[in-house]
Amino acid sequence: MSKKYLKIINGNIITPYRMIRNGQLLISDGKIETVSEGEIAISGAEVMDVEGDYISPGFIDIHVHGGGGSDVMDNDINAFLKVAETHVRFGTTAMLPTTLTSTKAEIIRLLDTYERAAVKNTKGARFLGVHIEGPYFAMDQRGAQDPRYIRDPDPAEYLEILNSSSSIARWSVAPERNGAIPFGDVLRGRGILPSIAHTDALYSDAIQAFEHGYSLVTHLYSAMLGVTRRNAFRYGGVVESAFLIDEMDVEIIADGRHLPSELLRLVYKIKGADRIALITDAMRAAAMPEGPSILGSLTDGMDVLVEEGVAKLPDRSAFAGSTATTDRLVRTIVKEAGIPLVDAVRMMTATPARILGVDRSIGTLVTGKQADIVRFDENINVKMTMIKGEIIHSASEVASGTHHGETVR
Repeated sequence: MSKKYLKIINGNIITPYRMIRNGQLLISDGKIETVSEGEIAISGAEVMDVEGDYISPGFIDIHVHGGGGSDVMDNDINAFLKVAETHVRFGTTAMLPTTLTSTKAEIIRLLDTYERAAVKNTKGARFLGVHIEGPYFAMDQRGAQDPRYIRDPDPAEYLEILNSSSSIARWSVAPERNGAIPFGDVLRGRGILPSIAHTDALYSDAIQAFEHGYSLVTHLYSAMLGVTRRNAFRYGGVVESAFLIDEMDVEIIADGRHLPSELLRLVYKIKGADRIALITDAMRAAAMPEGPSILGSLTDGMDVLVEEGVAKLPDRSAFAGSTATTDRLVRTIVKEAGIPLVDAVRMMTATPARILGVDRSIGTLVTGKQADIVRFDENINVKMTMIKGEIIHSASEVASGTHHGETVR
């Protein structure tokens, strides 16, 4: 059977280090065949003229809780699918569904739900594994995490969780908690990414954690110390540690609310696009109208108020989650922080792929990689999301009410 080809023409194609103006891209069998600055000579190909729009690798969100009115903590197959189908409309082609602090039994049950949902996930962003956020956090840095479940890492507990599933990709932990350092070794030994989060750690704690596998900082600046004083002396916290340790990766919620533009620029200036992953950290209110919502599960979650593009505690004393989508992250960091589009896209694609160790197959538009592609205009409004060569979302089809999700022929 002969191959079927799709040729994308008249696109501004974004590679990790440059823009190919009026480029062409050839796809077959769900993979990228060729990326070219000139005409791709091939007969019989379906042609898609993108009329000067941008063509980017699919966005990869390594920290997302919910969206479209659902949250993974609902612990329901349909909730997982709704989250994936919501975020794919905004350019997300791959994601790590993320838990909140909970009980051992609930985490184990959620992992089973995830595995059953992953099999059925054909119309949304692909799942790359589960990110367990908590419960091994600092109480004073818990943010909106439920204090009832915060505790020290217990080998009897975490080994039971780890042995229950092969779907855990990442685990966020406060490294100063008793038992957290050997826990990092256990995670690395199983190929799971340990990440520093919700923490009172100082530089001495952070450097030790890094030596034991903690190579990522979860939502930098949020729920962690910067410079702090103890007995009149100043100490660096995790923020300064992330800047000082060159090989430490960081993720940032670039929604324009959690971090102002000057901090976005500072992180970019110090760490660079190769060490920063943009994340939504979105909860169920992403892509929903503003107003009352719930953080976490519908049955056991926390009432929150969504206004001004962010979720807040009801008394408005603190943020309680993001409502961002990945297109908003790229738009914010370009329009508000003045960061070049090529670097913004790299932080949404190539860098998170490298952090998760999936960069051999996704994250860049390179011959042989999966055809996970986003088309967007100059205002970073997503017009099309493609996964493995299949159009999963098309803005024009949504507007006309036609069906989408068919493979381009």
